[in-house]
Amino acid sequence: MRLDSKIPDAPVADMWDTYKSDMKLVNPNNKRKFKVIVVGTGLAGASAAATLAELGYQVDAFTFHDSPRRAHSIAAQGGINAAKNYQGDGDSVHRLFYDTVKGGDFRAREANVHRLAQVSVNIIDQMVAQGVPFAREYGGLLDNRSFG
Repeated sequence: MRLDSKIPDAPVADMWDTYKSDMKLVNPNNKRKFKVIVVGTGLAGASAAATLAELGYQVDAFTFHDSPRRAHSIAAQGGINAAKNYQGDGDSVHRLFYDTVKGGDFRAREANVHRLAQVSVNIIDQMVAQGVPFAREYGGLLDNRSFG
């Protein structure tokens, strides 16, 4: 049995663009014909479900817990990571990429981690727009901490 990970043959920084250029798109008129199943209602799952529903897809979201509010993202207090350089601490896409791969004992798919690091700032902005109740400083800005 041959396993095919479908990782594009390109440098890590270009893998997403290479993959994206070969993807087949859904015709906007056909969106309502597709039902998307989202497993998990944490920040990622709930955000994906809300975004897909706003785009016109039929979405069913499933959770393991008795309520979506019991998801780990909601219950955890450690926060989330993004390459937002709020404090001028040298945060960058490359630094987040390296820290994430290192934190995963170098077992993560590098192309996926690099893409996550690239879009992390936009993901935070999207979650703020969708009403995720992040901690804020007294002036109203998002509260953040540096680790590492």
